[in-house]
Amino acid sequence: MKVCFSSRLFPVRTITILTLAGAICFALAVIPLVGNAQGGDSRPRRTDSTSSQASQQAQQTQQPAPTQTPAQTGPGSKIAPQLGAPPPVPRLKPKPTPTPDPAGAEIGEGERLIFNAELVTLHVRVIDRNNRPIGNVPKDEFRIYEDGIPQQIFSFSQEEVPVTYGLAVDTSGSLRTQLTQVIDAAKSIINSNKRGDETFLERFISSDKIETVQDFTSNKDALMDGLDTLYVEGGQTAVIDGVYLAAEHVGEYRKGSDDDRRRRALIVVTDGEDRNSFYPEAQLFQRLREEDVQIYVIGFVNELDAEKGFIRKSPREKAVNLINRLASETGGRAFFPQSISELPEIANSIVRDMRTQYVISYDPTNKAHDGTVRSIKVAVADAPGHEKRIALTRTARTALREGATVSPSRTPAKPVNANTSRQPAANGARKSP
Repeated sequence: MKVCFSSRLFPVRTITILTLAGAICFALAVIPLVGNAQGGDSRPRRTDSTSSQASQQAQQTQQPAPTQTPAQTGPGSKIAPQLGAPPPVPRLKPKPTPTPDPAGAEIGEGERLIFNAELVTLHVRVIDRNNRPIGNVPKDEFRIYEDGIPQQIFSFSQEEVPVTYGLAVDTSGSLRTQLTQVIDAAKSIINSNKRGDETFLERFISSDKIETVQDFTSNKDALMDGLDTLYVEGGQTAVIDGVYLAAEHVGEYRKGSDDDRRRRALIVVTDGEDRNSFYPEAQLFQRLREEDVQIYVIGFVNELDAEKGFIRKSPREKAVNLINRLASETGGRAFFPQSISELPEIANSIVRDMRTQYVISYDPTNKAHDGTVRSIKVAVADAPGHEKRIALTRTARTALREGATVSPSRTPAKPVNANTSRQPAANGARKSP
């Protein structure tokens, strides 16, 4: 079927309008279909930079941004959030301790007052020219010097304190004829022991025969029984070793305990002739300067040979010098009996000297811990009637090095349990006879 349009029926202008209207209708029908195919989101979008910056600023005002450190560099890198440095650790401030008032300070019963001072304690005997003890000397009449420098007295007393002492007996063949009387004199000394006193017994012959017969005890019966077991035995007499071990044992006994105010002494009975000791004499006196032990020596030297050579001293002279030095450098006393009948009086003198003493302490002005030897001198004023008074105490001390304990150059041997012998270490290092 043919449809024909005649220009006469539809003019050209009319045809143009109809064509445009048809195109518009077609466009309205096609555009919604295309939008749905691309995601169905018909909301308007804004992608300009001004809108984006406003959005970021709004987020930053809502939540503070953490400290940021670049974690990566280059294309596509991101910045990882990191925490800042932690705050300092809180510390509890201690409450300041008020300074105590010395005038109002009180010490309760059972409490101890501890002073931060390195005190040096001296046991001082005061005698007249006839060697008689003098008591009741006031504190202000004493003067103490260390290396010639005056020292201030920290404490002073003349009270009677317990005595800790050793009794070392030379039982070598040289004392064979005097041993019975020596034992009797020793028994009289032990019988004078008072409450709190403690005594130990040592016998010595050669270096490998030094033994503790009875360790420290206040039991007089046990000490008497120990004396009764003494017997003479042959050997090369080691006087220095016997004194060394006995003095060390006395000095270390109960050291540092609450009752360390004890007076310490050593009574030695010997002929003084050292034949073959392990320890040299210099080391013995070094050790004695480290121990506050007074040594009393009863020296039976009359049987020793008095003949001397052109250079070498006689055995008797050497023995007398050793005995006198043992007594003088420790503040003790030496006795040289001419007969055994003098022993009871000597025993009484030793007991009296140990009881009649002054205990004086001072805080040294030289605080150096350098291991040096410091000389000590105690002076006492003469009596009102110009009677000479002499103060006797140890003559020196050793300033231990920082952090060091008492330790001689060789490891010392210690007396062991009763009826057992002990040989000083490393016998291969002995001196030749």
